[in-house]
Amino acid sequence: MAVAEDLDRATDSQWDWVAEQTRTYLASGGTEGHESNGVYTLLLATTGRRTGVPRRTCLIYGTSGDDFVVVASKAGADEDPAWFKNLLAEPSVGVQVGPRRFTARARVASAAERGPLWARMAAIFPLYDEYAQKTERVIPIVLLTPHG
Repeated sequence: MAVAEDLDRATDSQWDWVAEQTRTYLASGGTEGHESNGVYTLLLATTGRRTGVPRRTCLIYGTSGDDFVVVASKAGADEDPAWFKNLLAEPSVGVQVGPRRFTARARVASAAERGPLWARMAAIFPLYDEYAQKTERVIPIVLLTPHG
C-alpha cells in the first residue's frame, strides 16, 4: 500500500529522463518540474505488484473535480505501463502535485467517463491521440482521488 511518504524512498523509473525529472521535482519540493510549457506533471508512487517495493514516476495530469487524471499511454506501446499494472494490484498510491503531497486511491475511468476525460487529456497533451493510433489496446485513464 503506497502512501505519500513513499515518494522519498521509492525506486525511480527505468527511463532515465523520467527518473531525472522525478529527482529534480523532489529535490525542489515541487517548485521545479511541476510545469513545462503549460503542461503540468505530478509524481506517483505505487507498490510493486511482484516485489512490494515502492516505485515512482512522473506523469502529465489534468483534473476532474477533486480528482487528478493521468493516462497510462506508455507512448502508445502495446502493453500497459508498469505503474498502471501496479495500481491495479494495489490502488493506494502516493502523489505529489507541486509542493502538495497526499495519499490517494486510484481507479480506472469507466467507459462513460473515458470519452470526456480523453478529450480533456488530449487537449493538454495532443500526442495522446497519436499514441492511441499506434496501439490496439484501449489506453486506460486513471483517476486519483485524494483521501480525506
